[in-house]
Amino acid sequence: MLEHGGRLTAAARQYGIPVADWLDLSTGINPLGWPVPTIPPERWTRLPEEDDGLAEAACRYYGAPRVLPVAGSQAAIQALPALRPPGRVGIPHPAYAEHAHAWRRAGHVVVAWTQDMKPDGLDALVLIHPNNPSGTRYSAAQLLDWHARLAAHGGWLVVDEAFLDPTPEASLAPFCDRDGLIVLRSLGKFFGLPGARVGFVMAGVELLGRLQEVLGPWTVPGPSRWLAQQALMDGVWQAAARQRLAQAGARLARLLAAHGLAPEGGTALFQWVKTPHAAAIADRLARRGILVRRFADPPSLRFGLPGQEADWARLAQALAEAVA
Repeated sequence: MLEHGGRLTAAARQYGIPVADWLDLSTGINPLGWPVPTIPPERWTRLPEEDDGLAEAACRYYGAPRVLPVAGSQAAIQALPALRPPGRVGIPHPAYAEHAHAWRRAGHVVVAWTQDMKPDGLDALVLIHPNNPSGTRYSAAQLLDWHARLAAHGGWLVVDEAFLDPTPEASLAPFCDRDGLIVLRSLGKFFGLPGARVGFVMAGVELLGRLQEVLGPWTVPGPSRWLAQQALMDGVWQAAARQRLAQAGARLARLLAAHGLAPEGGTALFQWVKTPHAAAIADRLARRGILVRRFADPPSLRFGLPGQEADWARLAQALAEAVA
């Protein structure tokens, strides 16, 4: 299995620091997520039902013509490559590594995609928008042009919008009735609900039907379906969270720059720093109980957002001590 952020138990064992004493900045998850209410008891005792209103709530929230709820976008990432015959697939580097891993495992040839390339020779193009970890963004016009080029010969454009909720106006979800356009979303990052394992796939009717057959029934548990529906309908919380996250993302960028770690890119939920000293800095921070996400190629660090003011102060102090 590939390495990801959030491996807090392993870090606690490695550094001899109890889990409760860590500040985990390794995941890019909203540290002040949607406040979870009490889940109705019957959601635990009945099988999940597809006509419970979740799909309709997701369509309204994302502005999509149709959605398929799945067990986190990871379920779709693993299943989609098997719905095409092996071909050439463009994926940026660095990017969320599960995409390339899943396409290679299904027999596809993965090529490193850069923005100056044309997708004409590809069977599929997979983009994370904004990219994780670089924060790279694309205009809707550019994405739709690439989609049209791919669709002209039966190709796909897959856009993983896991970190796009703070800027929903940039989503391609409203265009997902176009053949060969697939958008992935999730409640893990913006809503701060990764443990619920709820994601959504937006695409044409035929493709969603094929994907649903592959994934089978009851992919999302009943309690998670109820929770997701309530979160998607809470527009007041969403508006306040977008404003707060925009301010926090800018604050994190300033804090890192003040300690000689000016971000190369980022989003409202994380900042990405390229540095040849990534391994050493990550280790020094870990010895102070702060976990960040380290990348080897290129050497870099991804910092998620602190939550409380005490967490911000703790990170500032650790950076002052760890960055020489």
